[in-house]
Amino acid sequence: MKKKEIIAMLLAGGQGSRLGVLTTHLAKPAVSFAGKYKIIDFALSNCINSGIDTVGVVTQYQPLQLNRHIGIGIPWDLDKSYGGVAILPPYVSKESNTWYTGTANAVYQNIPYVAYYNPEYVLILSGDHIYKMDYEMMLNYHKKRNADCTIAVIQVEPEEASRFGIINTDEENRIVAFEEKPKEPKSRMASMGIYIFKWKALREALVLSEANHDDSDFGKHIIPYLIEQKYRLFAYQYEGFWRDVGTLDAYWETNLELVGLVPDFNLYEAYWKIYTKNEILPPQYIAPGSYIEKCILGEGTEIYGSIYNCVIGSGVIVEAGAVVRDSILMSGVTVGEGTRIDKSIIGENTCIGKGVRMGEGEFRTNGEYPQIYVSDITVVGENSSVPDGVSIGKNCALYGQLVPEDFPEGRLESGSNRIKEEVEQ
Repeated sequence: MKKKEIIAMLLAGGQGSRLGVLTTHLAKPAVSFAGKYKIIDFALSNCINSGIDTVGVVTQYQPLQLNRHIGIGIPWDLDKSYGGVAILPPYVSKESNTWYTGTANAVYQNIPYVAYYNPEYVLILSGDHIYKMDYEMMLNYHKKRNADCTIAVIQVEPEEASRFGIINTDEENRIVAFEEKPKEPKSRMASMGIYIFKWKALREALVLSEANHDDSDFGKHIIPYLIEQKYRLFAYQYEGFWRDVGTLDAYWETNLELVGLVPDFNLYEAYWKIYTKNEILPPQYIAPGSYIEKCILGEGTEIYGSIYNCVIGSGVIVEAGAVVRDSILMSGVTVGEGTRIDKSIIGENTCIGKGVRMGEGEFRTNGEYPQIYVSDITVVGENSSVPDGVSIGKNCALYGQLVPEDFPEGRLESGSNRIKEEVEQ
């Protein structure tokens, strides 16, 4: 059978715990973005736009909705008889019956999948970043330098560098050092988590790393090993828009940037389209007396109230007298009559009752999860409901089928949470 020149392994199994209740029962790559898409759509679209027609999607945490979304890959033209998209969950074999324990371990456990295509090169991607990138240009760069591994890099601000894998290069752009999230970074050149490997070099490194580490990881083990053994590693400088939306603040800011008059990230250009699974929905309806200012609106949305500076998903209903500002409403959300929502993120298929006040009051530190909820954004998880007439402060987290008894005196103070984990999905 004809071998592939390059295939992609898309790592989409992360929990995304820093997104709080948005990922209680949802993998981070399956979280909605820009009203229309899922986060994983960007990596998948980059692949097909770059001519890569074989993609293994490595899943683990809460994969059901992600699997449904991808299906057999039709929206991305990845429904191929040889190649296409394949969902790769953990599985039991004679050698292993464990979950994926690290990024490299996930690829190691899928060596048979890669070997079936016997590619010259393997592209490793993350499924939780927002960007457009032509991987073919990176592959040409990789070939020109006869590299064993090429890492896409981006310049970051000094105060952010400790969050990334930091790379140091020589005058030829060859990588001479790599530090995973260093406390005192020696450069601003950060790894984007995008790698192209020669398959032979990658396979050798995966097998050796697996023998020495239970949690084999690209940043911690594979890249340092290749540098130590004098393999040819090069940095590929990326100049375009790229965002890691792994925190609530980053997710909110990146979404709201899109409603600007000239956003840094263009979703409307014909040359590099972002593809997704589209539901069969009716047109939008904007009622007489409603008001919309600087918003993105999904298909099937009905607006009877007022929305300002918002990203609105498909099938959303904002009833008469409701006012929503600086917020993200994902698909299927209903906002009741007379409700006011300010700077909030509302998960899919959630019902906000009538006369609710959300995002009011002064900021307070979140009492239970101060590392996750760190700003004045209030977040409601998917498939939840909020009863009529309650008042909810800033920096709150809500999840589940909430009732009036969950809100003593009809109020949830800033920095407080109401999370009912027992809700069935």
